[in-house]
Amino acid sequence: MSRSIKKGPFVDPKLMKKVSEAQKSGSREPIKTWSRASMIMPEMVGVTISVHDGRRFLPVLITENMVGHRLGEFASTRTFRSHVNKSDRTVG
Repeated sequence: MSRSIKKGPFVDPKLMKKVSEAQKSGSREPIKTWSRASMIMPEMVGVTISVHDGRRFLPVLITENMVGHRLGEFASTRTFRSHVNKSDRTVG
């Protein structure tokens, strides 16, 4: 279900403020955020944002292709440990 057009995209106001300050100063330091639901806006292109995945912060460099997506899409919360091979199983 998509978001209503009249509501507009959700972006954390504190995150947007930090992004605009980083753009003005030309800072290359990553911006930490827990806001995985924030939409990536065109103003964020070129900024590195560290997105929390529940355990650690994953740095994400924002590019033009990412505009319109959510920050959480680029920081996976689950790790796949792979299935056990038949040769690795214990007999018994």
